[in-house]
Amino acid sequence: MTYHPKSEFMSVMIERGFLADCTDYQGLDEKLSNGVVPAYIGFDATATSLHVGSLIQIMMLRWLQKTGHKPITLMGGGTTKVGDPSFRADERPLLTPEKIDENIAGIKRVFAAYMSYDDAPNGALMLNNAEWLDNLNYLEFLRDIGRHFSINRMLSFESVKSRLDREQSLSFLEFNYMILQAYDFLELNRRYGCLLQLGGSDQWGNIVNGIDLTRRVLDHEIYGMTSHLLTTSDGKKMGKTADGAVWLNADMTAPYAFWQFWRNTTDADTGRFLKLYTELPVEECDRLGALEGADINAAKIILANAVTTMLHGAEAAAAAEATAREVFEKGGVGDDLPTLTLSADDLGDGMSIVQIIVKAGLAGSGKEAKRLISDNGAKLNDEPLSDAGLMVDATMLVTPMKLSAGKKRHALVQLG
Repeated sequence: MTYHPKSEFMSVMIERGFLADCTDYQGLDEKLSNGVVPAYIGFDATATSLHVGSLIQIMMLRWLQKTGHKPITLMGGGTTKVGDPSFRADERPLLTPEKIDENIAGIKRVFAAYMSYDDAPNGALMLNNAEWLDNLNYLEFLRDIGRHFSINRMLSFESVKSRLDREQSLSFLEFNYMILQAYDFLELNRRYGCLLQLGGSDQWGNIVNGIDLTRRVLDHEIYGMTSHLLTTSDGKKMGKTADGAVWLNADMTAPYAFWQFWRNTTDADTGRFLKLYTELPVEECDRLGALEGADINAAKIILANAVTTMLHGAEAAAAAEATAREVFEKGGVGDDLPTLTLSADDLGDGMSIVQIIVKAGLAGSGKEAKRLISDNGAKLNDEPLSDAGLMVDATMLVTPMKLSAGKKRHALVQLG
């Protein structure tokens, strides 16, 4: 990056490794230097929680507010009814309005941990694009908005082109998504003076569309900035594990499991993740990321504590670290491990250890659990578990049972 910014927000984006591209570095930098800039990111309500993959976007909004600007979190109550086709191989399943509202309620809970929603000049706004999309008149929309879009240009965007190149179907419904997202930016600019859209680099085409539409309809100058689409150093998508997504809502991924995800960061990613997901000074992130051998583990604990504290609070982070120390260093059970509670009715005359391993979330299927046992990767109360046919009854759970998959994943099983 050769551009040398004047504004604090752009400096942070570049120094900490967020910035992938910007539609007009100098023009945006001037705006950021001369007053409060409202900026938004849209979040479609496809699940009841966002996962770790969305955290880079949330951190961008957090830094925006910390540097004196106004974040807008836009819930996609309208666009979720269509579904974003960007870089997907298939069409998203359509959700009912009730399910979308339920998902939005779940997603909203996270944002208050990262931003202040108040009446200050840089106080965050929570909006829903159903406010302007739900009651659009189709003919008026086609005449007033549709005429500004070139099909030729839309077909050239990588997100659409990649789907067509693979000869995979792209429905007219999905094709409209980029028009609706562009219209969001226009309406946010018209109603709330929004000057900037932030998003992942896969949203570049949609962002540019919104800027172009707003220029044509309102003759206003607005801007776009994208972050890198993050993968881990081993090429995996950020926020995905063998057990599935790492969610931000505590009822979907427990604080201990969330903490453990960050503690298990690879050595090569530690410094980069400290810059992106914590507020430690850049020099300190670089110092910690350069540690080697056993010393890098201390940096990973700092990372896990900082990220967990920001989302779930200092107590949850401290409890997770204490449990991890108890489990890993002392071979104990720990107080904060994920817990599976089984009733006597659940157990009946006995439940196979394979079923219990799956129910405890330590394996995705019975086949995977059996392979874990045959590969000597499973432990029962810290002793190797070799019998995949073991049946567990109520008498064996008079005291809680500790199950382990490998060295880092553990769960308690108890009678309830």
